[in-house]
Amino acid sequence: MSDCNIEVRVKTRHLPEHLPSDATQFAFAYHISIVNHSESTVQLINRYWRITDANGKAAEVQGAGVVGKQPILGPGETFEYTSGAVIDTPVGSMQGYYEMEHENGERFRVPIEAFRLAVRNVIH
Repeated sequence: MSDCNIEVRVKTRHLPEHLPSDATQFAFAYHISIVNHSESTVQLINRYWRITDANGKAAEVQGAGVVGKQPILGPGETFEYTSGAVIDTPVGSMQGYYEMEHENGERFRVPIEAFRLAVRNVIH
């Protein structure tokens, strides 16, 4: 949980069905739950992701909101969404942050700790 009482939970899943069987890349879905444990309303303004494969190749993704939305979360509310990433190796990681805004216009970052993208039963 961040200093501003915003919790980010992540679940990932390999999606072999999303690429041809002879593909040399690996597709993953990540499901995010953002929980507002604070006593004030906040809005997700921007996102930043650093996606790294097992070879150290990194891609940065940033932009407004998530999945086309800039959700507003009141106290105790949760926003959930699912998105995806494609990497060149069967194992990788993602990390980043959300830029959020308090009702008074003050912006703050909610860090997202690194999480694994991994094909089941692959050890790295």
